[in-house]
Amino acid sequence: MPTYKLTYFPIKGLAEPIRFILSYGGVDFVDDRFDREDWPKLKPSMPFGQVPVLEIDGKKINQSTAIARYLAKQFGIAGKDDWEAMEIDASVATIDDFRNKIGAWHYETEPAAKALKEGILFKETIPYYLEKLDEQVKKNGGYFVGGAVTWADLTFVALLDYINFMAKGDILEKYENLKQLRARVLELPKIKAWIEKRPQTDY
Repeated sequence: MPTYKLTYFPIKGLAEPIRFILSYGGVDFVDDRFDREDWPKLKPSMPFGQVPVLEIDGKKINQSTAIARYLAKQFGIAGKDDWEAMEIDASVATIDDFRNKIGAWHYETEPAAKALKEGILFKETIPYYLEKLDEQVKKNGGYFVGGAVTWADLTFVALLDYINFMAKGDILEKYENLKQLRARVLELPKIKAWIEKRPQTDY
């Protein structure tokens, strides 16, 4: 059995999908959370100076989506065939696009630019993405792809706390299919067990 060590800041953030997938796979892993003030001295030891980083049997790899996809293949939640795998990849990329658009507003420091982005984000961008994602879940039997749990579902639900933190509220309030997907994932026994034991953070 491989050994896994996941290194990230002391938050959910971009590491939480990986933690969800490892938990779903039923494997033990070292959840290595470092203090932010330690990042400058740790950064040179990380591939490309980035986290999250997953260490598998001593070998380090960065890039959260690549890590998640690899683990999903190991645990059988990467699609039944190449077409489903591509649909899952497209779903995850769309979720990342959505998160990045919210992040572009949240992390904007120039007040006038932030105000301009805010109107477009909340009136157009967020409803546009959520309506389409909600419809996708409805068409696929309550999941993003193939009527069963894949790493796209785990990724979306794992990122919601971070997305909601940036958006300053529950973005799923009006989207019933996405709310049901969230509830379904959070009730998975191994995900539920992870949530009960993980450190409590806002995002």
